[in-house]
Amino acid sequence: MSTPSNWPLPPQSIRFIIPHKIIEKLSNNKLSKDLYPLGAGYYKEAEGHRMERLEHDDHLLIYCLDGKGKIRVNQKNIAVNSGDLIVLPRGTAHQYASSLNIPWTIYWCHFEGALADDFITHLQISEQKPVVHLGLHSSLVSEFDALLEARHSSYHLNAFINAANQLRQILTHIALLQPLVRSQDADSFDLEKIHSLMQARIHEQLDIDTLAASVNLSKYHFIKKYRDITGTTPINHFIHLKIERACHLLDISSRTIAEVAFMVGYEDAYYFSRVFKKVMGISPTQYRKLQVGAWSYKSFKTATV
Repeated sequence: MSTPSNWPLPPQSIRFIIPHKIIEKLSNNKLSKDLYPLGAGYYKEAEGHRMERLEHDDHLLIYCLDGKGKIRVNQKNIAVNSGDLIVLPRGTAHQYASSLNIPWTIYWCHFEGALADDFITHLQISEQKPVVHLGLHSSLVSEFDALLEARHSSYHLNAFINAANQLRQILTHIALLQPLVRSQDADSFDLEKIHSLMQARIHEQLDIDTLAASVNLSKYHFIKKYRDITGTTPINHFIHLKIERACHLLDISSRTIAEVAFMVGYEDAYYFSRVFKKVMGISPTQYRKLQVGAWSYKSFKTATV
């Protein structure tokens, strides 16, 4: 694997390098050998982040959620902005750096596999111009988050096989999105940008002022426009995203209710349980009992916040 940057990792950022023994198993497993991650991460407001690779021996994907940066490939400097995707195939020497004034927030993944070259070709992104404006897509953000879930697996191979197939989902999703990408009017309401910001901050609190500022609107006009388009309020949608995430964590792990609450931005587990029950109709404990059949699906009724 190409050496990842040694950028000092602050809180709320992630750098996850898959151990060599796991990579060896992935490369020999029929379910993952065609495509598998070598390492992945999420860098939030990555001030001072920079990298230079004269030798690049795997494939690298970088998805910029916010902020700015730049990359130098083939003796050309290319600006990187929010919503841009960088694809660096094996063998492509490169330099990149986060902006000093508006540091980028990015997801990244190094990957390999017997069909990795074919997946790169399928993206139809020129090596001469490896930066494309894909736009901000909340579903893609969720897929990167799911890929990073493997780091909680205690190195169980099945979790990494799942991550390998999540990477396949990400790359094929990008290929599907590309023909649909088109520039938006400067004054258009970028709903995907708002939802992507919500997904990226799902483990935190997020206020209306921050959401409104992301699309350059006043709080009043933002709430009105959002409700006109979606039929709900932005905070209600954000709460539902948090509870969806909590359900996923309850499904796939044995974490305590308090731990799950903290992972979706609630320091008070009791308050989290109240919000969860208001949305789902049952408590987190009752929801977890669905897994073992101790709670009937007939009792499972969703509510509206």
